Amino acid sequence: MWEDGALYRAVGGREVRIAAAEGGGGAVEVEPLDAETERVVRRLLGFDFDLVAFSTWAAGEEELAPLVVRFAGHRPTLAPDPFEMLVGAITAQQVSLVAAVAIRNRLVERFGRQVGRVWEFPTRASLAVASEEELFSLGFSRRKAEYVIGLARSDLDLAALAVLSDDDVKERLTSVRGLGEWTADWFLARYLGRPNAWPAGDLALRKAVRALYGDVDVRATGARFEPFQNLTAHYLLAQYLNL
Repeated sequence: MWEDGALYRAVGGREVRIAAAEGGGGAVEVEPLDAETERVVRRLLGFDFDLVAFSTWAAGEEELAPLVVRFAGHRPTLAPDPFEMLVGAITAQQVSLVAAVAIRNRLVERFGRQVGRVWEFPTRASLAVASEEELFSLGFSRRKAEYVIGLARSDLDLAALAVLSDDDVKERLTSVRGLGEWTADWFLARYLGRPNAWPAGDLALRKAVRALYGDVDVRATGARFEPFQNLTAHYLLAQYLNL
């Protein structure tokens, strides 16, 4: 929730307030601040991306360099929870962002827990006992309702994915019904924060790449941005969406 110049989010059963600190400089004020809330805030604000190294590298890329200057300081946000990220990705498949957010919000209010003025995302256990009809009534298609409940009930160890290679992560995810390559690529990019994640199947990214580099093979073009494919993808999207 965004209110009065601050972001509010439920973390561990508590309402957390995140706001820019007085004086600027990229610092933020977090209340309450402890090891648990700091971990989540660092992910939400993309603090672990090395923008200095990226900017230095991008200076040698003629087309990309102006974007890095224009969007200096832009840090992609990372999802703090793998199950939340995957359910959000299923929700967003083949629908507009506005529709996806509305459906996700109804899901959160139906199966999550209210903490102050915000809501915790539903747990995997709470959705594992939900019915497809319940999700359908919230706006999910019947197929997506099946996908969400199937993921919740699957034996996929989401925590274990963090120690696997990119290829192994994609293999594990795409073995679950409803999780395709698009979802797996964005999981690498927006949850694990892998530097070489390159969601070449994303329609907006394909348009962003071709707007700057012409009629190229988008998947193959990703190799030129190594080892900063993830950050490059987000800067290209920032440029495309702000045209």
